[in-house]
Amino acid sequence: MLERLIELDQRLLLSLNGSDSLFWDYFMTGVTSTVAWIPVGIALLYIVIKNNTMREVGLFVLIFALVILVADQFSSSFCKPFFARPRPTQDPQLMYLVDVVDGYRGGRYGFISSHAANTFAVSFFISLVVRNGWFTFSAFFWAVLCSYSRIYLGVHYPGDIFFGALWGTLVGVSFYHLFAYFRKKMEPRKLSVSTHYTVSGYAVSDLDIFHFVFYFTLIVLVLRAVVI
Repeated sequence: MLERLIELDQRLLLSLNGSDSLFWDYFMTGVTSTVAWIPVGIALLYIVIKNNTMREVGLFVLIFALVILVADQFSSSFCKPFFARPRPTQDPQLMYLVDVVDGYRGGRYGFISSHAANTFAVSFFISLVVRNGWFTFSAFFWAVLCSYSRIYLGVHYPGDIFFGALWGTLVGVSFYHLFAYFRKKMEPRKLSVSTHYTVSGYAVSDLDIFHFVFYFTLIVLVLRAVVI
């Protein structure tokens, strides 16, 4: 049964990996880069600071850091060496069948995907904190796009992504409940019941700034791919 699942994972990878398009090659290398998303992270920090007290900001930053730390370290420091499953680009059976971009092959092992774990953990956590439909869509669009970029570049199997996303989901939801517990211990917040605010008290106009930065970043990545 396990052998059949591994074979299915390999076939699925080969059907989803790479393309004959230089545009998509360079777009996906941009998407997979952590540096590309720094402006989005700054925009997120801005709306958190603007819509919370300093105590709440401190709590958010602490829990957010723990979300990334736990999601990343479990996938990178425990799962990868424990399961020791070679990445497609490092597997002797597949490494010459997989499309790679600019010779990028990643590290030795790939199960589970740290990109999937980290992005899904962050997306679940911040979506539950902010509580806005459009914001949630953008967060998970980002998580799915970043995760798929790893398959496109051939450095992860779909199974690596799937189980990484599951772990990230567990981390994001769990730490949100921890955040909510400690937040309740602080002074109760007076939230405005209005279409101008989310149910958690975030100004919709501030979220518009986040969306502008997020989608502008996507446009820049598209233009980067066209120029290269």
